[in-house]
Amino acid sequence: MNPPSPEASPPVKAPAGLLRSSGIVSVMTFLSRILGLARDMVFARFIGAEAGADAFFVAFKIPNFLRRLFAEGAFAQAFVPVLSEYRTQGNHAAVQALVNAVAGCLGSALFVITLLACLGAPWVAWLFAPGFAADPVKFALVSDMIRITFPYLLLISLTGLAGAILNSYDRFAIPAVTPVFLNISLIFAAVVASEWFEVPVLALAWGVFAAGCIQLLFQLPFLARIHLLPVPQADFAHPGVKRVMTLMVPALFGVSVSQINLLLDTVLASFLPTGSVSWLYYSDRLAELPLGVFGVAIATVILPSLSRQHAGADAQTFNRTLNWSLRMILLIALPATLALLILAKPILSTLFLYGKTTATDIAMSTYSLQAYALGLTAFMLIKVLAPGFYARQDMKTPVRIGVVAMVANMVLNLAFVLPLHFYWQLGHVGLALATAASALLNAGLLYAGLRQRQVLLPDGQWRTFAGRLLVGNGALLVWLLAIMQWAPAWSVVPWWLRTVWLAAICGVGLLVYVLCLLAAGVRLRHLRNQ
Repeated sequence: MNPPSPEASPPVKAPAGLLRSSGIVSVMTFLSRILGLARDMVFARFIGAEAGADAFFVAFKIPNFLRRLFAEGAFAQAFVPVLSEYRTQGNHAAVQALVNAVAGCLGSALFVITLLACLGAPWVAWLFAPGFAADPVKFALVSDMIRITFPYLLLISLTGLAGAILNSYDRFAIPAVTPVFLNISLIFAAVVASEWFEVPVLALAWGVFAAGCIQLLFQLPFLARIHLLPVPQADFAHPGVKRVMTLMVPALFGVSVSQINLLLDTVLASFLPTGSVSWLYYSDRLAELPLGVFGVAIATVILPSLSRQHAGADAQTFNRTLNWSLRMILLIALPATLALLILAKPILSTLFLYGKTTATDIAMSTYSLQAYALGLTAFMLIKVLAPGFYARQDMKTPVRIGVVAMVANMVLNLAFVLPLHFYWQLGHVGLALATAASALLNAGLLYAGLRQRQVLLPDGQWRTFAGRLLVGNGALLVWLLAIMQWAPAWSVVPWWLRTVWLAAICGVGLLVYVLCLLAAGVRLRHLRNQ
């Protein structure tokens, strides 16, 4: 390729440290997740866990699941290494041509998929929620909403393309804050627009569609600033497009396996009592809070770095980056797991026990949240272990591991849910427990694969770090167990008292954890990628 042209190249920022970049993404994502919790509180008040809620959550989960495959999974993992290579070895014209071709091919393919899904909405509904077929009203409602929500896949996947480009050029904040618009749109739809519809829950479907348009339009000016605004050209013969497609197909079963497992949970939950889909939704949303704020943030930041390090044959820095990311995940995931296990009912009661949501709904959601929490650390580790393969353009290994984990999940689903014995009838809790177990298997196999290839070699900091984690998490566990002996009856006290108690418990718990880490010797310099 020709050397870069200084006149044509976009301005390139000096790469920030991984801790700083992760912090930026985490803060922006945290804002989005807080609004997401507000959105779910609105859902709990206005739609609860009734049949209409189940129908919307299924209709929304289908394109949202596919979005995660593209925006956070297969597409991003395949596109970012290729884009990084073009950026490192080529000139700006070559990068622009790649972006144009990928945008055209991705957009045209997703347009066809979206059109077919809208035309065949009842078949899509039957495929993803076959249990709803027994209820004609619920089945017709979910089919109607699929026609409205499915175009979100096209819009948000193009938004994911824009975000991947910005992340590759170290513009992390804009893609991280973009999901805020989805939450704002859905809150407006539930509180205001629902009164405009004969079937109020349809307003939420239109809110999803509007959010997709807003999110895509929001990122375009920032692409223009780095002179990479796509001019879509459906050039499937472009060498870069071929490479992305080659890498993308197997990547569908890599980092996104946990999302496939969650979707399979929805399919099986459609056969369970009314409310099961909603209970899983509310508990999954809370389990995803630390995953989205920290796990995805760190994964987003390290993938471009790992890709550049691999392209530059810098194996030592590659290994150091992976070790740093694993330590950061454990620093957050372990206390978050303890908090979700012990505070599941207080958190759910404080956030969702309003309006149409009942104490029974909270109890059922508590059980599934605790089951999901058992796999939280594994969910987060998958986010940073998989990029270790994708940055090296090794897609086959995560595919094999993903298939093993997915099969294990289905076997466990059947074992926990089918009424073979009375003590195995765990219902929706069994689905969550199976998902957590398969995530543990997935993370373990990914780690073993990186070790076997000598790509990930534990450095000398792990023994000291493990001891410090033990001190911090041990103290947090003692605090949570002790304070829960004095906590109020969460389902009967006023909402403001629930909020005060929960804020106090979490605030003091965070303080205990941080102070004990400091007492054990943890300092800010230990958290930097050195």
